[in-house]
Amino acid sequence: MPSKKALVRRPGPRLADGLVTHIEREKVDAGLAAEQWEAYVEALRTHGWETIEVEPAEDCPDSVFVEDTVVMYKNVALITRPGAESRRAETAGVEEAVARLGCSVNWIWEPGTLDGGDVLKVGDTVYVGRGGRTNAAGVQQVRAAFEPLGARVVAVPVSRVLHLKSAVTALPDGTVVGHIPKIDRPSLFPRFLSVPEESGAHVVLLGGSTLLMAASAPRTAELLADLGHEVVTVDISEFEKLEGCVTCLSVRLRGLYA
Repeated sequence: MPSKKALVRRPGPRLADGLVTHIEREKVDAGLAAEQWEAYVEALRTHGWETIEVEPAEDCPDSVFVEDTVVMYKNVALITRPGAESRRAETAGVEEAVARLGCSVNWIWEPGTLDGGDVLKVGDTVYVGRGGRTNAAGVQQVRAAFEPLGARVVAVPVSRVLHLKSAVTALPDGTVVGHIPKIDRPSLFPRFLSVPEESGAHVVLLGGSTLLMAASAPRTAELLADLGHEVVTVDISEFEKLEGCVTCLSVRLRGLYA
């Protein structure tokens, strides 16, 4: 049986100072963000996920976006080297958490940089966004870590959004969903479905045909429900002000076999 564990990390006191790259800075309501985070974690638990809290990193404003610190493939945890130097201190607590779960731990080394938000797995294909936060050496190191385990690593140019998964994610059947104006090369994905809203491009697979999405993409939610998916929505407005999306707030570990 595949595992259903999810790493999460509570937003810290400096959340409002998080980095923004492709959007205008807006005021973040830390109190509301804390409530939204609780509701997000509750949605995971309601759908059978065991949530594991990583030690908070209170000095790191972006630490709630735990997905950027580690990439999972099967039982291997690849600890990233975030492209933004201010985020590098976030990885230590995550490394400890995955090691405790029995993962085999690998690292991205200098000069490589990699943010976990740049990695989209569709079956054994691992798409890696090469853009603002992930460099060519980072892509090469993902190949070196995962290809021996049976992965096919495909590099994808990313220039219009922060991370690859800001532009595209995938449905349970492997169809990639994305908002065309934010994607450099839609033709790289063999099965692609265009969605009407930017945040509609972000889905977390909860199991079966159930998807977790942001409340900010009602038209996409309707489209996907019409295609037979059960859609669960959460309001993550405060994290969206920091270029965050539903995928960034957890790391789903499906490949740990008990």
